[in-house]
Amino acid sequence: MGVRHPARRARAGRTKEANPKMAFVNPSREEIKSILENAGAIAVVGLSDNPERTSHQVAAAMKQRGYRIIPVNPNAESVLGERCYPSLRDIPEPVDIVNVFRRPEHTPEVAREAAEIGAKVLWLQLGIVNEEAAEIARQAGMTVIMDRCIKVEDAILFPGGRRG
Repeated sequence: MGVRHPARRARAGRTKEANPKMAFVNPSREEIKSILENAGAIAVVGLSDNPERTSHQVAAAMKQRGYRIIPVNPNAESVLGERCYPSLRDIPEPVDIVNVFRRPEHTPEVAREAAEIGAKVLWLQLGIVNEEAAEIARQAGMTVIMDRCIKVEDAILFPGGRRG
């Protein structure tokens, strides 16, 4: 029997229970696949009407792949041929996923609104992480995904398209 390296020995003893304040972990790819398979309406908070913006490109790709996109932007009347709403509270239909393209400091308020409307998932786009928003959403029973691009996940999980 060999001698264990001290660092390995220390790591081997760690468990989740030993550190209750663990770093955030996104759902598994299988869970994300299930979320996307069952997604009805996706409200896109911060969806720009400028085709050069990432939010516009991502939402356009998701719409093209068969998802129902609901733009949320108080400064636009319509985006991608869809009526735009000033806030999540103004959307007159159920929302499954709230996909967020806002700076991290704005996401706790978005999480509160998402909880109010009964959304199932709070999805913070690539580069957006906010533990407070995640905790608000989790407390409301939502699944939380942070720092992931919904378009990239969809393309990986459904290479031929979700309905294809």
